[in-house]
Amino acid sequence: MMETRFAPAERAPETRVLDLHRLLSGIPILGEILRSVPDVLLFLNEHRQIVFANDAAFCFLGMEPTLDLLGDRPGEAFHCVHAKETEGGCGTTEFCQTCGAVQAILAAQRGSPDVKECRIAIQDSWDALDLKISTVPFEFDGEQFTICALQDISDEKRRRALERTFFHDVLNTAGGLRGYTELLLESEPDEMPEVATSVSEISQRLIEEIEAQRSLLAAEADQLSVNLVELRSNEILEELAVVYRRHEVAKGKKIMLAEGSEAVTFLSDHALLSRVLGNMLKNALEATSAGENVAMGARRDADQLEFWVSNPGFMPRDVQLQVFQRSFSTKGQGRGIGTYSIRLLVTRYLHGTVDFASSKEQGTTFRVRLPRDITSV
Repeated sequence: MMETRFAPAERAPETRVLDLHRLLSGIPILGEILRSVPDVLLFLNEHRQIVFANDAAFCFLGMEPTLDLLGDRPGEAFHCVHAKETEGGCGTTEFCQTCGAVQAILAAQRGSPDVKECRIAIQDSWDALDLKISTVPFEFDGEQFTICALQDISDEKRRRALERTFFHDVLNTAGGLRGYTELLLESEPDEMPEVATSVSEISQRLIEEIEAQRSLLAAEADQLSVNLVELRSNEILEELAVVYRRHEVAKGKKIMLAEGSEAVTFLSDHALLSRVLGNMLKNALEATSAGENVAMGARRDADQLEFWVSNPGFMPRDVQLQVFQRSFSTKGQGRGIGTYSIRLLVTRYLHGTVDFASSKEQGTTFRVRLPRDITSV
């Protein structure tokens, strides 16, 4: 028996899959109905393998109707990054425990129709795919099937997350700006320079948030340009420390540059890297309580450079399994953009990798590894 961390791993042999496909193909009215349905429809056997699919499914997958899809599980057909991590494939990894698609399929197999949303990160590109999946049990000629109807809601989820994140952050900053302008009107002459400085800083932050929104939209559309310049790791970190020490999320908290952090010269995009590391630092500060410290640093690793940001907080395992998904956030519905944008910018534009570790003993550390010479990648 193959090992699994969630759903059963066993599969039907190819001959059995083909027999079930022929059985369903022999229902004349079924083909007519399926051709008229715009949603992706998959028929699964008791092992969650595809035994029949409609034309919309092949169109969505960008392939001609073929028997090659038969025997795959949904995550394998949609090229989920976790589908090849175990011998059992789709549904058998620890990450699958939080997958709405597997949950909905298992519910239908128990006799209960279900509707769930699932988020799939695509192999190689790490593009995000958000799906709404509806499942119902189906019996024909003594055989048990699960019908899965899938709708691509990626644009809707992306737009909702971007809009809520953008309006939330911009309104917070604009509210702070209004408060300081009102204070400026009431200030004594000797107080005005200090208040005016705060107004200027908050105005700059507002501009940066608007620019960050524009950059993320361009990044997702593959329209973001990269401007390579020579940088020094310690200077980047010091710049961020200065900026975020004045940020409201740092109130009562200390930002530390780790002892032994290395000064490394490298080629990269200053604006994109600052946005990535700034997002990491902001996330760490938000997860840190008053009186606690956030540490960051850089180290050389052969021909690579690693940046890291640590905080004493701990992420529960179910959060860890979903942390890089576009629509997932611990800050409320529709806020899942921060860590997703980090991964998007690092992997697609800076040619690096990003990961993290979190434990109750060591806290949480996010790491970004970049090539020291991006032109050689």
